[in-house]
Order: sequence, then structure tokens, then C-alpha cells
Amino acid sequence: MDGSRDIAKVSMLAGKIMLESGAETHRVEDTMTRIATAYGLTDAQSFAMPTGINFSTSFAEASNLMRISNRSTDLHKIAEVNDISRQIAAGELTLTEALKALQALEKTDLSFPKWLQILAAAALSSCFAIMFGGNWADFIPTFITGGIGFWMMLIVLHFVEIRFIADFAASFLIGILAIIFIQTGLGVEIDKIIIGAVMPLVPGLPITNAVRDLLAGHLVAGVSKGVEALLTAFAIGAGIAVCFAIF
Repeated sequence: MDGSRDIAKVSMLAGKIMLESGAETHRVEDTMTRIATAYGLTDAQSFAMPTGINFSTSFAEASNLMRISNRSTDLHKIAEVNDISRQIAAGELTLTEALKALQALEKTDLSFPKWLQILAAAALSSCFAIMFGGNWADFIPTFITGGIGFWMMLIVLHFVEIRFIADFAASFLIGILAIIFIQTGLGVEIDKIIIGAVMPLVPGLPITNAVRDLLAGHLVAGVSKGVEALLTAFAIGAGIAVCFAIF
């Protein structure tokens, strides 16, 4: 297995895994270019956006396009791709071995179990509620509200696969649970319960990546990720607002 076409396949697969896992676009382009250079393509051109990858083995050759439809956050996969990229740069992997390693990584699910994610989200919610000046009496209500809200987000995302709708449904449920805790006397400050419970839904990584891409000069990718993060924040706020409007 050799040739520029196969080098392009390896480079684009590495970029695809990184983009789908939430990596910054400038890091994706850098990794693709380093892989191509390691296999002898000194004029390789790469251009990544949140929704697609363009790659050419030379500025005079036709470009290859790959569309990115699904995006999530998986820092473990990004680290694994970086490790494979370093092995390629060090000459430790042939083209065939690199392709097999990336294909195996693409099919592997490295995410934590759902129950552990929900438990972590619940604990995070409670800690944020206290950090934002909440009452210790709200620790358990926020723990329950944040955990159930995150569980709702995972359930809706599994069936709908649209993050904005999942965040809206989760924040709507968080609002209902917070109202129930206050009306039953089990909670003290509704604002602290809600603020803590929605924190696991806040798009922190997309906001960070948007800023880093903008600072790196990738204006299109930075603005795109910024708008995506803004829409997610709007969905969270709309879910709470609709809940209060109804109840």
C-alpha cells in the first residue's frame, strides 16, 4: 500500500476522527499536514471546518472532500490520534499500519459509561451550586436535578440526535424539578439550583475552541463554532424560560 491517494486517506481519516471528537480546526489541519509530510508529501494542503475537510496532496492536484456530520466531545480519541501521528512522524508506523490503527480507533467507543457520566454531572451540578454561593441545603436537590437533567439530555439525544433539542428538553425538565423542590420545601434558592444543574449542559469546549480558532486566524471555523455554542446556550435558556412561563 503506497501512493499519494493512500496518504490522503490516512491523513483525512485522522482529521475526521479529531473533528468528530471536538478538536480545534487548526490542530486538525496541523496533524493532517504532519502525517502527509512524514510520508513524503511536502506540498500537501489541508483545510478543515467544523462540518468538513478538504485535503490535497499538492497545491496543483485536485482536492478531496469529506463531510463531518456528527460532532461530540471525546478528548481521549483526540489524544489517541495525536499519539498515532507522533508514531508516524517518528517512522514507527507504515502507511498500512497507520490506516489500520486509525480505522480501529474510529470504531472504538472510548466514552465513559452513561451511568458514570450522569453521576459525574450530578456531582458537578452540586459543586457549582455551592461555588456560586448556594446554600448547603440545596446540595442534594441540585445533585438530583442535575443528574436527571443530564440523563434527559442523553435520552433525547439518542432518539433525536439534535443537540439543541436535547438541551432544550433537559433544561425544561431542570426548571420543573427546581420548582418542585422549592414548592415542597426541600430546596431554598431556586436560582442556585437551576444554575448548578445546567452547568453540565453548557458548551464549554466549543466556546474554548472557538476562541482558540479565532486567535489562530481560522476566522470561519471560529465564528461557526461560536455560533454553535451560542445556539446551545440559547436552547438552555429557552428551556428554563418556557418552563417558568408555563408553571
